[in-house]
Amino acid sequence: MKSKGIRVAFVEDGQWLRERLKHEINGVDGYECVAACPSAEEALRILPALAPDVVVLDINLPGMNGIECLRRLRPLCPDTQYLMLTVYEENELIFQSLVAGASGYLLKRTSTKELLNAIRQVKEGGGPMSIAIARRVIQYFNQKGTARSDVETLSPRERQVLDLMVHGAAYKQIADELAVGIETVRTYVKQIYTKLHVHSRGEAVAKYLTPP
Repeated sequence: MKSKGIRVAFVEDGQWLRERLKHEINGVDGYECVAACPSAEEALRILPALAPDVVVLDINLPGMNGIECLRRLRPLCPDTQYLMLTVYEENELIFQSLVAGASGYLLKRTSTKELLNAIRQVKEGGGPMSIAIARRVIQYFNQKGTARSDVETLSPRERQVLDLMVHGAAYKQIADELAVGIETVRTYVKQIYTKLHVHSRGEAVAKYLTPP
């Protein structure tokens, strides 16, 4: 019997893709699809009671779009991680998603194996992104710098942690890189969130990358 694992919900208006994702997730040990919603409105109605571990959101939805859905859903499911799955590569949409609280941003051409890995990464504190998206984020980071006043309050070690978060590293990867324990990393992340006045990885990364 397949064991229950990471509880995933999809918000995707395309019926064929929605059903395929649901079928594929339920066919892999360690994952369980608890909902597959065709709209943001349905997601807001049913997901708070389900409290999934990870919600995978399309941006281009009928009615309310995925970014606005994320903004409204986060306070209702504060312990859930959010992963955008979209056809769009525009910088503005990427950063809107990060500011709204997304922890990862993948393109729809991502393979099922990559999507499963991304879901696990985001559940474990990572920030998975398609290579094309990661390049855009890193280029923006290199071009714009980190001159915002809140960022200046970070300690050198906190900046090290946030640099690794920008590049998508999970807590375990950060711990290994810095030769510290995972709980120490969690403490650094909590301090970073407090100093930057944010509540998610996506918000922290977006604030770090935003020019003065």
